[in-house]
Amino acid sequence: MGTPRDLTTRPLPPGQVATTLRRFGLPRFARVRPHLPERPVVTVTGAVRHPTQFPLDDLLDPRRRRAQRADLHCVTTWTAQDLRWEGVPFGGVHEFLAAHVDVHPAVRWVTVTGLDGYRACLRIDDILADEVLLADRLADAPLDLDHGAPLRLVAPAHYGYKSVKHVCAIEYRRDYDPGSARWAAHPRGRVAHEERSAYLPGLLWRPVWRALLPRVRQRYDRTTQDDRLECNERGHSRIRGAGTEVESTIGSGRWSSLSTWHGSGPR
Repeated sequence: MGTPRDLTTRPLPPGQVATTLRRFGLPRFARVRPHLPERPVVTVTGAVRHPTQFPLDDLLDPRRRRAQRADLHCVTTWTAQDLRWEGVPFGGVHEFLAAHVDVHPAVRWVTVTGLDGYRACLRIDDILADEVLLADRLADAPLDLDHGAPLRLVAPAHYGYKSVKHVCAIEYRRDYDPGSARWAAHPRGRVAHEERSAYLPGLLWRPVWRALLPRVRQRYDRTTQDDRLECNERGHSRIRGAGTEVESTIGSGRWSSLSTWHGSGPR
């Protein structure tokens, strides 16, 4: 793959503070530890003519693989610097998918969902940017469960809540989906514009997130340690809490019902 592309940011973006990479996310997902399937698949639905599933290996074309160094900027004001990711550009995966599922020309958004039930939505031109990867390796090793195994979206120009872990579904949409972050999410979430939320300027969110950060980080650190101990004792991961979101999404038929190529308008 040669020398990794360097997409790191110097100096740090406004409001960010450097730290080490640790498991983190929305508080309600702290105790969700997905059980990874032996043969992972990615379900592709939404405004497409032929919704289907693809084995993960079909998407990770070795001819498209590359490595890149990039920072991960969390909306709560921390940044993990100089991370080496390996995977395939989402743009290349989109080309592959478009040839098989026939994406509606009116698609403007893409929602990515993880095995833990977390989902985030990116504008089509944002997710097709050259630096956006579907990564399966970090720091020269396969992704572990803490950081998104078996597959993770990496969008360096956007806050971390757009970089979905444990990717299992891609949904093409005509309208915006606020995703699991709901009101706290910004449709674009661009770091350079400090788009921390759709409400209020990013500058005003800094003290709010910094005040909440220690409590959320403590919760993740504690549950990560507890779940690792439990996993060792029982030989499997425990899924509870927000993980039911992905099950209810499938069970309700939301994904299949979104195959609305001939629909009458935006959903």
